Amino acid sequence: MATASKPTERRAGFRAMTEGTAEDWAIIGADYLHSLQTTVPRIMGHLRLLADGHGGFAVDRLEHSLQTATRAHRAGRSDDYVACALLHDIGDTLCPADHPSIAAAIVAPYVGEELTWMVAHHAVFQGYYYFHHLGLDRNARDKYAGHPYYDLTEEFCAEFDQAAFDPSYPSMALEDFVPLLEHVFAAPSASRVQAEATPSAS
Repeated sequence: MATASKPTERRAGFRAMTEGTAEDWAIIGADYLHSLQTTVPRIMGHLRLLADGHGGFAVDRLEHSLQTATRAHRAGRSDDYVACALLHDIGDTLCPADHPSIAAAIVAPYVGEELTWMVAHHAVFQGYYYFHHLGLDRNARDKYAGHPYYDLTEEFCAEFDQAAFDPSYPSMALEDFVPLLEHVFAAPSASRVQAEATPSAS
């Protein structure tokens, strides 16, 4: 990914959008473009935050993410799939009550709907492996039985997510994934960008 030039320090002059001019929005648009082109370094920074805690598991959250992605990569999964494996728990520190929604929102503009769904629903599928130990229904995932992405998500958890807590596993380093992330996050879908009415200023 080419390094985007840093936008100028110029700022729009309006105090309410009703006062905005084309020049104002050119300034904002340039900053937005720079933000899009520097997504990967910010993702890397947030992933590093996962090393701050292990949540009681045998490995910290960053190692779990690296191990999940490494296993998927070594199994020959696509770059999009591996990126989703790496980011699937990125919301753990920011939103432990619903971390899959954070990850799904990050990947949605860049990967297909099947992988976005997999990321968004992986927690309930992962529950098959431990919910019963907490007095919960391990088969809660079955409410999605018949969904076209059920098997994909079941496989992700079975083959990669639930198996990625091994302290002795030789995971790839976070930096090893940078080229892959730069490829996946090179540009969001144009239709998605338009639908989201960018740049955001809500």
